[in-house]
Amino acid sequence: MSLHPLDWLAIAVYLAGMAAMGAYFARRNRDTEEYFVGGRRIPGWAIGLSMVGTAISSITFIALPADAYKTYWLRFLPYLFMPAAAAVAAWLVIPFFRRDRAMTAYEYLEHRFGPSVRAYGAITYIAAQLLRVSFILYLVALMLHELTGLDETLCILVAGCFVALYTIAGGIDAVIWTDVIQTLVLIGGSLICLATIVSLLPGGLGQVFEIAAAHDKFALGDLEGGRLVRASWAIDFSQKTIPLMLLMSFNFFLTDYATGQHAVQRYCAAPSLAEARRAMWTNVLVGVPTWLFYMFLGTALFAFFEVFPAPEARAMLEGAAKPEGIVPFFVLGHLPPGVAGLVIAAALAAGMSSLDSSINAISTVFLVDLYKRHWVKDADDRHYLHVAWLAGGVASLAMLGGAVWMLTAEGPSLQDISIRLTAVLGGGLLGIYLMGFLTRRGDARAVWCGIAATLVYTLWTTGFLPVAVPAPFDLYYAAIFGNLAMFVVGYLGALVLPRREPLRQGLSLRD
Repeated sequence: MSLHPLDWLAIAVYLAGMAAMGAYFARRNRDTEEYFVGGRRIPGWAIGLSMVGTAISSITFIALPADAYKTYWLRFLPYLFMPAAAAVAAWLVIPFFRRDRAMTAYEYLEHRFGPSVRAYGAITYIAAQLLRVSFILYLVALMLHELTGLDETLCILVAGCFVALYTIAGGIDAVIWTDVIQTLVLIGGSLICLATIVSLLPGGLGQVFEIAAAHDKFALGDLEGGRLVRASWAIDFSQKTIPLMLLMSFNFFLTDYATGQHAVQRYCAAPSLAEARRAMWTNVLVGVPTWLFYMFLGTALFAFFEVFPAPEARAMLEGAAKPEGIVPFFVLGHLPPGVAGLVIAAALAAGMSSLDSSINAISTVFLVDLYKRHWVKDADDRHYLHVAWLAGGVASLAMLGGAVWMLTAEGPSLQDISIRLTAVLGGGLLGIYLMGFLTRRGDARAVWCGIAATLVYTLWTTGFLPVAVPAPFDLYYAAIFGNLAMFVVGYLGALVLPRREPLRQGLSLRD
């Protein structure tokens, strides 16, 4: 099914608006302070909406409704513990990054443990983000191909180059303010889909709940062998149980908020600690309902196609086709011309808001934590700004190359490989920060003991290290044990290898 000219017009207007914002903010970027942290004057509500946009990628826009459509609500469960992680980050973690007018998350690691640990954090972050943006762009291309019929490689080049241009030119100002617009667009696009479903169903919104209740679609469970298996409340690390999924969620979100440059850079862009905390709560108050809404959209699509059956929708429900196609199928088949273009723009917004944040964060970390810290220490600020542009360009080229490779690569599961590599590159980082925040012990020697142990552990659990004994737990929980291994081994190393120099005040909650 081809797009109507009105749909193409809607997409073009959206893209033109994003390009205009990038060009506007490019004129303000005369130094690295403006380019990386927006002059430290960006309001908390805008930062919070930007964090929501960054978290909701195209895979979320497509995959969450697909999951609720085909199965049940088990995978919404982790989002319920997001506020707990946000509370810890807002009151205990953010103040550490607001000190000394920092620009990156890894400056703290040098103050606490030394330059080698800072370099480790920076390098692992860059490597993990390059993998992440390549994978997201690959998924964006697949989605655009399905929605528009354009060649997949062309979709990668057009979407990737567009995001790269406005991000490199506009800096963090362009990233945050375009993310604000993109967040509003993607929420609006989802609302349009739900409103259309409700208007077409004879029984309206009530019929969605009736059909969902009749099929137990709101259950906290999964689909196994064609039937509902409810999640257990047991503490069993070999399966996905309710309390352990909540624990996994807390670990995931705290890792993101305490160690991710894309989050920390935003705290530093706020004009005050109060505004940085306001950003976090805006993120929670908008983010959790948005994820809830995406799940409900999938349930509403299930109800819709129960009333208006379609062979394509039935195939997705029964496993003959991928359920991720349900949102594109509905958009192209049931939304009027022009409106479908707005929803496609929303899907684009979901991917672009994740990509621009990562490109800008990679550029910041490379310049501040590696180039300026270790290689060229005394150049003028204009030189560093040019290097930041170059770093963003190189990161963008790597993203494009990685996405094209994923498009053509042969293999059973690129997502599985991606998850494993990300685990290796980011394993134990939260454990390092917790050791710094919660104790006054240890220096680089102790941390490197923990890093070595965590690396061996991660290689074992992800299958890169061939051993006879497999991990005795679901890989959903691998990151939890990785952070625990880092913390325990690092702390034991600190007991054996006491600090050589006294720790200055303000770097630990023990002060």
